[in-house]
Amino acid sequence: MPNMSLVKNPMPAQEPDVRNKNFLEVALGYTEEMAVDEAQRCLNCKNMPCVSGCPVNIEIPAFIQEIAKGNYEGAYQIISKSSSLPAVCGRVCPQEKQCEGKCVRGIKGEPVGIGRLERFAADYHIANFKGEVVKPEPNGKKVAIIGAGPAGLTCAGDLARMGYAVTVYEALHLAGGVLVYGIPEFRLPKSIVQKEIDNLSALGVDVQTNMVIGKTITIDELFEENGFDACFIGSGAGLPRFMNIPGENLKGVYSANEFLTRVNLMKAYKEDSDTPIKQNKKVAVVGGGNVAMDAARCAKRLGAEEVYIVYRRGEEELPARLEEVEHAKEEGIIFKLLTNPVEIIGGEDKFVSGMKCVEMELGEPDASGRRKPVVKADSEFVLDVDCVVMSIGTSPNPLIKNTTEGLETNSHGCIVTKDESGLTSREGVYAGGDAVTGAATVISAMGAGKNAAKAINEYLSNK
Repeated sequence: MPNMSLVKNPMPAQEPDVRNKNFLEVALGYTEEMAVDEAQRCLNCKNMPCVSGCPVNIEIPAFIQEIAKGNYEGAYQIISKSSSLPAVCGRVCPQEKQCEGKCVRGIKGEPVGIGRLERFAADYHIANFKGEVVKPEPNGKKVAIIGAGPAGLTCAGDLARMGYAVTVYEALHLAGGVLVYGIPEFRLPKSIVQKEIDNLSALGVDVQTNMVIGKTITIDELFEENGFDACFIGSGAGLPRFMNIPGENLKGVYSANEFLTRVNLMKAYKEDSDTPIKQNKKVAVVGGGNVAMDAARCAKRLGAEEVYIVYRRGEEELPARLEEVEHAKEEGIIFKLLTNPVEIIGGEDKFVSGMKCVEMELGEPDASGRRKPVVKADSEFVLDVDCVVMSIGTSPNPLIKNTTEGLETNSHGCIVTKDESGLTSREGVYAGGDAVTGAATVISAMGAGKNAAKAINEYLSNK
């Protein structure tokens, strides 16, 4: 009998005043009883609107029905047919804007907790599966993947299951891309990411780290000297943007990329870290996306007494996931909305000593349909801070485009693709994820990697 409760089973979590002082995972996951009860809220709709909201088209009602029956491994196997990173997606996808946003149960109550159930099934598999991954029969063709982030890993996994010999080249010393350097441990434990990568390695995917494409080896050399038949570029968007306001070169001003990389990849929160971060008392994070929330919550855990989110629009326009905004507020992050920095102030020691801001108000909609923020007259004030983290977006690193013959890019440095297949201006070279779109979500990057894998298979099958 369906569970007709109008609300989701709440996610167990650490208490806010406890978790804002540690880097352990905030959300603790459903118990079996919770998962079955939540799964029974699914109406198993025939037209499956939730699937249309998923960039990788997971068979959502099917896996939820397996959980409702207690067949948790069966649920995982259904998910893994479409997703190479289910334990990741269950934790970081913006479900409220995608699958859950299409759920029929959301019309008169809360949608089914699809993301929470996906996480449950994936975590159950990781904890209990004792079998061996069956490698597919090799088809004799080789594909190179540039970047071991969500797009690259998804493309690699799908191609490996088709029998291709896949080599992934990663610039950093650990695979995972934004999953390891960008998203904090308290949202996505790195052990979970490594388990997902281990699953791909078991399929035969060869992951090579410390390989900077364009320096260590070029795309031209991958084809001409290494004998690859096709290539997928999923190198992300790791080049940070700044506001170009006075004071951005002061000590204590970070890009969110650098700040989060130091914390997440280099473990700056540990006392013996090789790349420590100065302990600051008052931190301003400029921006309103998920990355800004991550940086602010990390700053709080590093010991800051006051942490501000400074965003030039209002709360309704915040692009971050609703859950991340709620968690940030619970943890004591202060939101300075309709506020925009105009100058970072420094003392004689060249360290940040404050940030000059102006108040904003929302005017007419701009070209994107969002109401454009305009400066309020005579509203200038100084925010007392000793550290500023800029989280206003990123763009692709120009190294690959500058070292690859015939690869078309746009004015933002993003690789131009011809259609959803990810085909670039160069034959046999495909691209997807943030390298094409600029900074976006993990699941949209995965969707691009999935589309490219399908297109690469069609291309090499017909070649």
